[in-house]
Amino acid sequence: MKAAVGDRLIVEATRGTSTRHEGFIMQVDHPDGSPPYLVRWLDTERETLVFPGPDARVVQAGRADLAPATSATHLGPSGTAPAAWTSSA
Repeated sequence: MKAAVGDRLIVEATRGTSTRHEGFIMQVDHPDGSPPYLVRWLDTERETLVFPGPDARVVQAGRADLAPATSATHLGPSGTAPAAWTSSA
């Protein structure tokens, strides 16, 4: 798995959990983009260090077709959607 700052990490629901978790990758320490990643979760806005498992996938920044619907819980501190949700298309 390889990622860059601004990409999204999606962890699918497992072991009886009913929702998947989505967050933005805030920090990547390895030059090759390998884990671990510092991730800010959309539902809680908490940041955690993540070593993704087989139930996780990375969505590259700029993939507007995969962006979640903008809502109050997904807005950045300035009240706008993160730049990774927008595209120039």
